[in-house]
Amino acid sequence: MRKIEFTKMHGAGNDYIYINAFKYPVENPERLAVKWSKPHTGIGSDGLVIIEPSDKADFGMRIFNADGSEAGMCGNASRCIGKYVYESGLTHKTEISLETRSGIKFLQLNVKNGIVETVTVDMGVPSGIKKIDLGSNFHFINGTTVNMGNPHLVIFVDDISQIDLKTDGPVLERHPLFPDRVNVEFAQIIKPGLIRMRVWERGSGITMACGTGACATAVAAISIGLCPNETDVEMDGGTLHISWQGNDKHLYMTGKATKVFDGTIEINN
Repeated sequence: MRKIEFTKMHGAGNDYIYINAFKYPVENPERLAVKWSKPHTGIGSDGLVIIEPSDKADFGMRIFNADGSEAGMCGNASRCIGKYVYESGLTHKTEISLETRSGIKFLQLNVKNGIVETVTVDMGVPSGIKKIDLGSNFHFINGTTVNMGNPHLVIFVDDISQIDLKTDGPVLERHPLFPDRVNVEFAQIIKPGLIRMRVWERGSGITMACGTGACATAVAAISIGLCPNETDVEMDGGTLHISWQGNDKHLYMTGKATKVFDGTIEINN
C-alpha cells in the first residue's frame, strides 16, 4: 500500500477527484475512478481527473467517469485544473494550454490577490450540429446533436420541471442513434440570454452540471435562433456564461472553480 494525496474540486457542482500525476503517478485510473467515486465507500464524486505532464501543452488532463469510462473533454474539470495548477504553484502563468483527448484547450485565468476567481476556457469550434428525429417512443421527438469534444444530445422543452431525468436519461444515452452513447441535456429557454438546463452524463448519470453540456446547449439554442450569441446556462449546481458567434467560430465558457478539500488515500502498488 502507498498513500497519495488528492484534491476534491467542483465546477458548478460537477465534482471530481484530482490527482497530481507529476507527484503521484497512478496505474489503473479506470479502476480507481469506479472505486473512489462511490459516495458511501469511496470519496464520492462524478469521476477522477489526472493532471499530468504533456509534451504538447503546459499540462495534460485525463478524465475518467464514475463508471471507469474515459471522457474526451470536461469544461468544468478544465477550469478546476486552471485553479489547481496556479494556486498550487505549478505555474505562474495566467494563460495556460491544456492537452486533452479532444485536442489542446486554452485557459485564461482571472486572478485577484493570488486567487483564481474565474476561468475562461477556449472550447474550440463546435461540430456535428444537426437536428435529429428520436422516433415515436418518446413524448419529445426532436433533438439537436452537438460535439464539444464529447457527444451531446440537446432537447428543448417547455417545462423542464416535468422531465423525468432518471428515466429518460439512461434510455437516451443508449439510443440506437448513438452507438458510443451520448450525454443528454434537457433545456428550457427562460428568457433571451438565460437557459435552464439539466443533464444526464454518459458514464456518470445525473450530475449537478456539465461544462461541455452547457456549451452544447448554448450552441443548439443559438444555431436555431432561440437565444443570442452570449447566454447564461443555469444548471442544478450553478451557472456558466457561454459566448459563441456561430459558424466556424471558437466558443468560450466562463465560470468559477471551487476547491472543496484536500485528502490522503491509500492504494495498492
